Amino acid sequence: MLKLRIIPTLLFKDTVLVKSIQYGSLRRVGSARQAVRVNNLRNVDELLFVDIGATRTNSIPDVQLIDDIADDCFMPLTVGGGIKTLHDARSLFAAGADKITLNSAIASNPGIVQEIAQIFGSQAVVASIDVRCIDGQYTCYTNNGENPLDTPPAELAQRLQSLGAGEILLNSIDKDGTMDGYDLTIIKKISEATQLPIIASGGAGKLEHFAQAAAAGANALAAASLFHFTEITPSDVRNFLGEQGFNVRK
Repeated sequence: MLKLRIIPTLLFKDTVLVKSIQYGSLRRVGSARQAVRVNNLRNVDELLFVDIGATRTNSIPDVQLIDDIADDCFMPLTVGGGIKTLHDARSLFAAGADKITLNSAIASNPGIVQEIAQIFGSQAVVASIDVRCIDGQYTCYTNNGENPLDTPPAELAQRLQSLGAGEILLNSIDKDGTMDGYDLTIIKKISEATQLPIIASGGAGKLEHFAQAAAAGANALAAASLFHFTEITPSDVRNFLGEQGFNVRK
């Protein structure tokens, strides 16, 4: 049985880390390299770094910055933002990324998932599905929540599995930055639709939220605001989940 992973999320824009609420209302929260060093001390399971400005500027995360971050990062590092081609992915892997996450590219060029997976392995490809719920119906979005897709979330997850993605990063736009709990309904839907591990993201605000998402089917739990704005650490989360009977790293 896979161990639950706790994954701090670092959102980067321009030159600093930021935190969003429902993919808007950005707030600066500090330095990327300092955040990586802090997470090293906290002995986290993995780290997720996403440049949320990269797609709009038709670029990928700064390769030199990723190289610098990787020098300080002693845990698996997933990098995302603006990745569209095999060359983009290759550049980030060479800079020190262990995995890359794709969002907008899975709509514009879904074959890129298969192409990268065939060369670097499925475990290196994290497919990011951003969802919003309107009138009880879930819709997938790309481009930082701006462009809706016709494909339902469960169908998209199944398609990404068939293309060779190694796991799904499931982001709830509605829950992003609210700290009022993960969207358990969509976690259940996607976990039932695919055999891929699910990283739940969006809404973590207290320890109980992590247990609820894990019980709903998440295999990993990502959080940003909780770790930026409260005294709760990834170790606190891991210890709490262990006490609740979940399989976590000791």
